[in-house]
Amino acid sequence: MNDGLQVLYIEDDELVRRASVQSLQLAGFDVIGHASVEAAAKLISADFSGVIVSDIRLPGASGLDLLAQCHERAPDVPVILVTGHGDISMAVQAMRDGAYDFIEKPFASERLIETVRRALERRKLVLENLALRRELAGQNAVAPRIIGRSPAIEQVRRLIANVAPTDASVLINGDTGAGKELIARSLHELSPRRDKPFIAVNCGALPEPMFESEMFGYEPGAFTGAAKRRIGKLEHASGGTLFLDEIESMPLALQVKLLRVLQDGVLERLGSNQPIRVDCRVVAAAKGDMAEHVADGSFRRDLLYRLNVVTIALPPLSERREDIVPLFEHFLLDAAVRYQRPAPMLTDRQRASLMQRDWPGNVRELRNAADRFVLGIADEPVLSFGEDDGTTHPLKERVEQFERAMIAEALEQAGGVVAVAADRLQLGKATLYEKIKRYGLAAKGEGER
Repeated sequence: MNDGLQVLYIEDDELVRRASVQSLQLAGFDVIGHASVEAAAKLISADFSGVIVSDIRLPGASGLDLLAQCHERAPDVPVILVTGHGDISMAVQAMRDGAYDFIEKPFASERLIETVRRALERRKLVLENLALRRELAGQNAVAPRIIGRSPAIEQVRRLIANVAPTDASVLINGDTGAGKELIARSLHELSPRRDKPFIAVNCGALPEPMFESEMFGYEPGAFTGAAKRRIGKLEHASGGTLFLDEIESMPLALQVKLLRVLQDGVLERLGSNQPIRVDCRVVAAAKGDMAEHVADGSFRRDLLYRLNVVTIALPPLSERREDIVPLFEHFLLDAAVRYQRPAPMLTDRQRASLMQRDWPGNVRELRNAADRFVLGIADEPVLSFGEDDGTTHPLKERVEQFERAMIAEALEQAGGVVAVAADRLQLGKATLYEKIKRYGLAAKGEGER
């Protein structure tokens, strides 16, 4: 395995470094060896196409210092730490701080090779995703914003590219959480109005008595409590884009006033007869079929015609399953950057599980699931790591392995007496007994000294 990926190996013991570098090279890896973090520092950047293996204890900067540098300069580069038995607790904390894995000395070359292979596979995936996003950004300004490969999403991208440069009113139709606001923002950011305000209003969240004052603004004394002038959303959006989400929830009385603004480009604040010119593009979004709301009298037909110059239909994720994995992987990378955590690599089985799920909360639910996945909170079967999906959670597995080793060492030093070992480990005796039983260790009772 090469693929242009490198392994940076940092170890001050020359014999260990030579042997490890040779083992990795014989396994087909491109390896660079250095004796210190300082000597390797020039290679550590976000563009480094590989992984880093480093001893924790080094002259000068330590492996933990290296991990901190990588978090700042190259957060997506996997770091594998090599540790002596006495450094186990330090290594466990390092994994919690974002290290990819750690290897305990002395180690078999097979263990080193397999750990490096897994880390390189993940690094390759991250680099491929970044390259794809750069390529898409160069080809089409819409593509990096609207992720997916389904025919429906291809059509959405084409419509955005065609309509964004114009002032045409757009109606986006889709379920809750499908990404309607993202499309509205893309229309704004790709339009000549991009440097002016983008104002989003959720019509379903505004109480009807407040709707008119929020949308049109008011003058002092317009009603009880109106102490000073307030600029409404329509006026605030002038020059830019007004996004009206859940437009079907807008009160009928306000629909008439909105229609006038769209037709004449003027509004009047509450408590004033002074017409104010406004120039904003309106993008609306709705759930369900707006024709039904027109038929039952809850929405004006003439306003719908005015809003519905162009319709963008956004199907739920359950109807475009081929978009689920690309979206999830995009959200993983985004979450990894936001939380300064390594981006997990999905297994084939996890990808299949993601695609089989219906995702009733659509893109919003998928994004939240990706956040939890990066944070290590696997509270759903689709995100779990364990025997059920044929994989193991690296942190959980390694922590348990070394917790067992620490307990075994404490028991040995305590002559097998649980009370003494519990004092050494600063654990309650009941807790230690439970862990001894779970790990299958041998111990003596207090009367067996």
